[in-house]
Amino acid sequence: MANPESSQREAWKNRAAALKDLPELWNLLWTSAPGSVTVTLLLRVCGGVTPLAMLYAAKRIIDLIAVAAKGQPYDPRELWLWVGVEFGLASLSQVIGRGIDFFDAYIADRFSHRLGLKIMRHAASLDLSSFEDPAFHDQLERARAQSTDRIGMLTSAGWLLQRVVMLAALSAGIIWYSPWLLLVLVASVLPAFLVESHFAFLGYTLAHQLTPIRRSLDYYLALGSSRETAKEVKVFALAPHLETKYTALSNEVMAKNRELARRRLAWGALFSVFATIGYYGSYAYLAHEALLLRMSLGTLTFMVGAIAGANGHLQTIFSLFSNIADQSLFLRDLILFFRETPKIRSSELKLTPPRPMRQGLEFENVSFSYPGSDRLVLDRLSFRLSPGQRVALVGENGEGKTTVVKLIARLYDPSAGRILLDGQDLRDYDVDKLRNEIGVIFQDFIRYDLSARENIAVGDIHQLLDDEALWEASRKSNASGLLERFPEGLEQMLGRRFEGGVDLSGGEWQRVALARAYLREAQILILDEPTAALDPMAEFEVFQKFVELTQDKLAIFISHRFSTVRMADRILVLSHGRIAQDGTHDDLVQADGIYSQLFEVQASSYR
Repeated sequence: MANPESSQREAWKNRAAALKDLPELWNLLWTSAPGSVTVTLLLRVCGGVTPLAMLYAAKRIIDLIAVAAKGQPYDPRELWLWVGVEFGLASLSQVIGRGIDFFDAYIADRFSHRLGLKIMRHAASLDLSSFEDPAFHDQLERARAQSTDRIGMLTSAGWLLQRVVMLAALSAGIIWYSPWLLLVLVASVLPAFLVESHFAFLGYTLAHQLTPIRRSLDYYLALGSSRETAKEVKVFALAPHLETKYTALSNEVMAKNRELARRRLAWGALFSVFATIGYYGSYAYLAHEALLLRMSLGTLTFMVGAIAGANGHLQTIFSLFSNIADQSLFLRDLILFFRETPKIRSSELKLTPPRPMRQGLEFENVSFSYPGSDRLVLDRLSFRLSPGQRVALVGENGEGKTTVVKLIARLYDPSAGRILLDGQDLRDYDVDKLRNEIGVIFQDFIRYDLSARENIAVGDIHQLLDDEALWEASRKSNASGLLERFPEGLEQMLGRRFEGGVDLSGGEWQRVALARAYLREAQILILDEPTAALDPMAEFEVFQKFVELTQDKLAIFISHRFSTVRMADRILVLSHGRIAQDGTHDDLVQADGIYSQLFEVQASSYR
């Protein structure tokens, strides 16, 4: 069992370590809106000294009234002067407060925008393997939350500065009369601060533990309320089951949060009494001094106001500091996300891929297993693909066909061996320029709820405004007839997520996706079963056109339909991570092997 003292020391150590990450956040804040940050800091400093000035004005007013009450001579102009001063300070305080709110809102918008962009850019730079790791998904989920949740932390930091200035000003007044009173106030507030800090850390720990559960809650909520799942939820009457799962997880989260909140309430209420004792003890002491005529009525008013303000600011400062220290623990998730670095990146050589290719692609003893798995998907795989070839990859599910495609596109690197492009290792090329030479459409291509223009242009976003290129790509993929039916043509919104959008059939979506590949002027074109939802005749037409349009390119396609596969110049049959057979359709059908067996099974279903 863990030692409580050791755990507590570790908790404080974690807080201190997390606070070291704050400069990165402040730098991002400053670069988001430097002018506005400067103005709000100045406003907070001014707002911090205003309460002391108002207390002093009130002291002078009360002392003058006390003199007048005794029948002693006084200058009425001085009285009204101080009334005017206090009125002016109160008005200034209101203006400062509204100014701070205005600039805080502006800074929050700028910060959220800049941080959101930074998260998107960094996520885009990371490896595909990261996105296939559940632990990374939890980290990414927390990082996304920080892009909005940490705005409250920045506001807290601003208020902390202002409260510190207020406390410093009021403390100067208290010390002027009795330094011991300030020490009493600090000592009485400290226990409550320690308790709040301890439970805030426990809250972070619990939130961290609950991230996977909250992600599951979001998933069940999406299953039960999204357009994509609505048909099956209704047909299979899944709503009660989803509600049961959602309720069970929600109850688990609420129970743990409630237990922590109950303990925090009990201990917080107990130790908050110390702060009350400190304040009223000081108040009683000042009242006693006033009764003995050791201070004026104005000084009593000033000191009581200063002590009340200092006591409140002390509690707020400790609370804000504790809140910032513990929010910085959440911030650490964001910082750690930004420190995540991709393994797949350009080497120091950063070579430009050859155009045109002369030798083509070569797999040289390539082995590969996915991160976290010992199973070799590819085992010392070797083959060469020449420019102008049209190659089909065939094999049962799980034999590594899609993995080959991912390795060619450098979404992964081989675990062993190497892949060569014109005799040069793929890792020696600039990764972005390499991918510009590769056009890939996967079976699980994305159906963007965007305009038809954008849906096609994702193949080469630089041609977004090139109508001629977009229409030409749509003609090559047989999607032009679809676009011509749309009243808004390329500007037609696709999908039902937004108003005015139209939904497409599976086959229509696939033609739009294929247009992306044709838009990209790549030397290597790869189709990884993107036509699975098409009927055999439609798929045959798509691949027939694909073969015609890739005469001078290296074309690779994956399909389970042999009517399509037989159009390839060359067929590679994968089995157990290796090339089991290599040849043309006729050669492989005549040979006694995996291909002929698969072909016979499929052909028999059409007899």
